[in-house]
Amino acid sequence: MTNRGYIMPMTITEKILAVHAGLKEVKPGQLINAKVDIAMGNDISAPIAIEQFRRAGAKGVFDRERVVLVPDHFVPNKDIRSAENCKMLREFAREQRLTYYYEVGQMGIEHALLPEQGIVVPGDLIAGADSHTTTYGALGAFSTGVGSTDLAAAMITGELWFKVPETIKFIYTGKLNPWVGGKDLILYTIGQIGVDGALYAAMEFTGEVIDGLPMDGRFTMANMAIEAGAKNGIFPPDRITEQYVKGRAKREYHFYASDLEAQYREVREFDVSKIEPQVAFPHVPSNTKGIGEVGTVSIDQAVIGSCTNGRLDDLREAARVLKGHKVSPNARLIIIPATPSIYRQAMKEGLFDIFLDVGAVISPPTCGPCLGGYMGVLAKGERAIATTNRNFVGRMGHPESEVYLSNPAVAAASAVLGRIGSPEELDLKD
Repeated sequence: MTNRGYIMPMTITEKILAVHAGLKEVKPGQLINAKVDIAMGNDISAPIAIEQFRRAGAKGVFDRERVVLVPDHFVPNKDIRSAENCKMLREFAREQRLTYYYEVGQMGIEHALLPEQGIVVPGDLIAGADSHTTTYGALGAFSTGVGSTDLAAAMITGELWFKVPETIKFIYTGKLNPWVGGKDLILYTIGQIGVDGALYAAMEFTGEVIDGLPMDGRFTMANMAIEAGAKNGIFPPDRITEQYVKGRAKREYHFYASDLEAQYREVREFDVSKIEPQVAFPHVPSNTKGIGEVGTVSIDQAVIGSCTNGRLDDLREAARVLKGHKVSPNARLIIIPATPSIYRQAMKEGLFDIFLDVGAVISPPTCGPCLGGYMGVLAKGERAIATTNRNFVGRMGHPESEVYLSNPAVAAASAVLGRIGSPEELDLKD
């Protein structure tokens, strides 16, 4: 833990913001001007930021190693407009000689790629023009989504204004049930507090369950903090964090921890032994039910991937469920590894053989279907179960389609059953 001579008790979020603002202390509600470690944009948000960059008369970015561009939503390009957007990113990256621009072949889903490549590290302040930038809080960083105009300002100056958020502390105790992981914990939490239950607050995840939660589960939880309206989600970094960042971090990093006397807006405690695999029904992530309460809900499509659940542990979990089975003749299954590294390792481990044998299609890394972009758009009246993060009206296609959210194991089992169901309903193979 880094001690920088604070003069009042603070949360981990407040400490990171204070350091980046050059202050000894900050308080919730305080407006600060803070230095940004990473400014990130994608093929949807960055073109607008680049236009604003030009309009402001800027000639160069504040630091070519701190501005990161990742085209990941519509790549490989699905149409002329997406091709033009990606061309704009490509040309800007060349002009500015950006160190971290990822072309197709190296590109992965941004919120899986940046931690994997060691570009974001513990203690950072990260501003990304994508709402799920909250993902990097899993590393013990302050990470939040901003608008494209704010991204332009960060690209030019390396600084942004922030209002210091209040913090809500979540404590998870007990023992996890079978097939319950980070996705279920965050869906259950959002179901308890609602989609505005943490509005402009920091969600701080703690407790004995969190202490043992693997990094992939932490990324999933931090990713979906925004679905509760949070400004950021954050995990106190520990030995699991250290094991993950050691050897991959591109820069020096700092571990911060909340003071024992730190003030919280609220403290919520959950006994995870009472939590079963969760399913979020349409059309909000808070409309959650335990798998035992679902009833009979047929599906047309299952998607396993996205910035929420496209990591290696997610694919391994899905393969464990799918092995020896076949996708229902009434359903289709789409598997999307989040990065080229995950893609390669999954192939090396034989996971692709399992996916192909079961009747799934394997996509290159892309956000694709999550936002109704491509690679799995739904028709009128169709239902999908997905490991993605949002199930709003029309999110994955036609406004009269439906999206149900779950963990990879439930999505995989549902693809086999042709309806939403539990892995425990299948005769699982070793």
